[in-house]
Amino acid sequence: MDLYCSFIGYVAEENIVSMENVVQKQWEEIDKKLYKVLLFKDFQEAFSFMVRVAFLAEKSNHHPKWSNEYNKLEIWLSTHDAGDVVTEKDRTLARQIDELLGIDTMLQPGSS
Repeated sequence: MDLYCSFIGYVAEENIVSMENVVQKQWEEIDKKLYKVLLFKDFQEAFSFMVRVAFLAEKSNHHPKWSNEYNKLEIWLSTHDAGDVVTEKDRTLARQIDELLGIDTMLQPGSS
């Protein structure tokens, strides 16, 4: 098994992030972008979650702007092709991210 497969297996199966201890804000629209901040137990949990989001983003070909510092993850979503504004692509990815967190999203189609 190559290194990539080993890493993905480690993140996806052996190191599932416990969402019970994640401190987070609801999505809010700021400067024409959806924004969310999350605080995890540690860097490893934050990074593991980022990998899971990366797979969602890659599958939908819609990639977030994000920043990670130790256990803090900030995510901004907007659609560059639409003039860097919030579109249904962003709301869909936000809902998928919330599903990974095990929460019912407050975002409804066509709202922010």
